[in-house]
Order: sequence, then C-alpha cells, then structure tokens
Amino acid sequence: MSAQQHSFPLTAGELADFHRRGYAGPFTLYEPGEIARQWARTRQDLTDRSGAVYRDTCDGSGAASLSNYDRHLDNAFLADHITRPRIVDRVVSVLGPDVLCWRSDFFPKYPGNEGTDWHQSATFASACGRPQIQWPRGSGPGGCLTVWCAFTDATADMGGLQFIPGTHRTMYYDETKPMRYDPERNISVVKNGVRRGFFGYDYRELQIDPHWQPQESKAVSMELRAGQFVLFWSRLLHASHPHAGLTQQMRMGFSARYVPASVQVYPGASEVEEYGGRAGLDRYGAVLVSGEDRFGHNRIAASTTTGHVFRHRNSSPPTAP
Repeated sequence: MSAQQHSFPLTAGELADFHRRGYAGPFTLYEPGEIARQWARTRQDLTDRSGAVYRDTCDGSGAASLSNYDRHLDNAFLADHITRPRIVDRVVSVLGPDVLCWRSDFFPKYPGNEGTDWHQSATFASACGRPQIQWPRGSGPGGCLTVWCAFTDATADMGGLQFIPGTHRTMYYDETKPMRYDPERNISVVKNGVRRGFFGYDYRELQIDPHWQPQESKAVSMELRAGQFVLFWSRLLHASHPHAGLTQQMRMGFSARYVPASVQVYPGASEVEEYGGRAGLDRYGAVLVSGEDRFGHNRIAASTTTGHVFRHRNSSPPTAP
C-alpha cells in the first residue's frame, strides 16, 4: 500500500482550527457495523483481567475506576486502536514526530446517568495531588492530546461530549488544590439546571476563582456516530450531557491520551491513586506510537509480535527531575 494511503495528517485548515478552538473532528475510524462487532468481542475479552496492569483496587462506585485504565497494554484490539495511523498521524500533526500514548480509559454512560461536569487538566494532579505528566520547563502549554472514540453512538441525548471552544488557552482550575472523593455526595448534583458529577469528586473545588462559572452559552455539542473520534487538548473545558434515557443503549467512549516523548509520565511516582483506590506502577509502561524515545526518562512498554499487545520493560520508576 502506498505511503499516501497510510498518511492521515491534519490539513493546514484543520490544524489552524484546532489551535483556535482546542479540538478537531469528528473523524471516522471504523464503520458502525465494524466497531459494533469489535466492541462486542472486546467487551467480553476485557472480563479477563489476568494480564491487566492494575489490580481491582477501587471501591467500584461510579463509572470511572482504576480498573478502566490502560487496557491497551493487555488487549490486542485496544493495542491496535491506539496505534492506528488515522489517529497517530493527526496526533503527530499537533505534537510532533516523537509521541507516547501514556494512558487510556473507558467512559461508559448508562441510561439515566448524570452528565460529566466541566473540567480541564494540565498535569492530571487533580485527583491524586501530584502531577501525572510533566512537560519540560518552558517547552509547552502542559496537558495532553486526548483522542475520544465513540465505541457506540454518542449523541447529546445519550451523553455526548461538550466543549467550550478556545478555553484551552487559560486554566480556570488549580490542580494543586485537594478534591474530596465522596461518590455519595458528589454525583447528580444540579449545576446550572443540569445534573452533573465527576466520578465521585466535585471539580468546582479546584476553581481558582470560586465565583467563576463556565460560559455554557458558548458550549458546543460534539455528537459522534459509533466509530468516529475527536481529538482535543485536555486543557480545553469539556463536559458531557446526561444520558436522557430515551434509549436503553449505553454510551461507551474510549479515550487514548498522547504526549510528546519529552514529557515525563508519573514523575517520581511508584503508584497511581484515584477514585478511592491505588495501584502500583510496576507493570505500567507508556507506548511509543511514533518516532523515537530520545529522553529515556519514562517506562516504555515493548510490543510483542502477537496482536500488538504490550509487555513492560524499564520496570524501575522514573526519577524526579
């Protein structure tokens, strides 16, 4: 197959729009029937956690948990998904040639579930109190590029994504502030007339200005057909609608998160702590999806010859700068 057929960079216009708005898409990765078949099979395969990087260490309350993280490291379909040229070429358009996938996670939303609250992330320290990614000083804006793929339809009525364009240029939250994990208290809270939550946290506790509110009048809905994806800065204000329950189908999103290889992942950490649980990083590795690792300060997961499932090397934790 020719190089042209393998090449899927953002066009000049798409890249300019991305820098202005903070997101690009939607783009088609799978046809609806294809992703339906793949997801039905993968959903069954994921019940086998014998190769999973993290043990089940969360309390199980709410949609998000550590058990949702990084299944691309032990599942062949997800390992292939994060390296797809239609994704990686567009990510490289923004981040440059040397790119790591440092995390993946699932975002299910069931009929009747509340919407996800407005939030943005530069260091991903909000839930654990320490930076999970760290850009070299003066090298960039912080944050990561999130590729959110709809494994099912993700319309507004089913809990589709919302963005406030242009907000990636300003951080409205201080990720060094503590958030209290309380899944009984912090779900389905009515905010500006909408039931919202943040997986057992109240993201408003991180606001730099306690009186500030997102300008929801400027929000746009990103409705995705099954098999489509959108990429956006983690610093962009984003949220999701509630699942209105007009259909009994769940909404399932899968996020893969990318950073330049120069970024340190889990600097100085030996475990990850979120959602009322913690898990060791001894089996964790970032995946080099493009270019080279010229820095050597991250654990890198090595691929096998079977199905792109990754196995881990560099097992000692990275040291703090």
